[in-house]
Amino acid sequence: MPITNAPRRRSDGGTNNMELKTQFIVDDRGERTAVLLPIEEYTKLMEEAEELEAIQAYDAAKAANDEVIPFEQAVIEIERNRQ
Repeated sequence: MPITNAPRRRSDGGTNNMELKTQFIVDDRGERTAVLLPIEEYTKLMEEAEELEAIQAYDAAKAANDEVIPFEQAVIEIERNRQ
C-alpha cells in the first residue's frame, strides 16, 4: 500500500508549534486506511487518552453518589477481601 505525507502545523497550547510528519497509508482508491505518527506524538496522544479516561472515571464516581469512605478504610477492606 502506498504511503502519503501530510505535513501540518500543530499548536500545543499556544506555546510550542511543531511540524507533524503524519503519514497515511492509502488503499488502491487513494482512501486513507491507516496513519503513521512519530513516536513522540503517539506517546503524547496515549498520555492524553489516559488522562481523559481518569477524568471520566472521576466524573462517573462523583455522579454515582456512592458512600464515601476514607482511603485508609478502603485499603483495609481491600486487604481483608484479598484473604
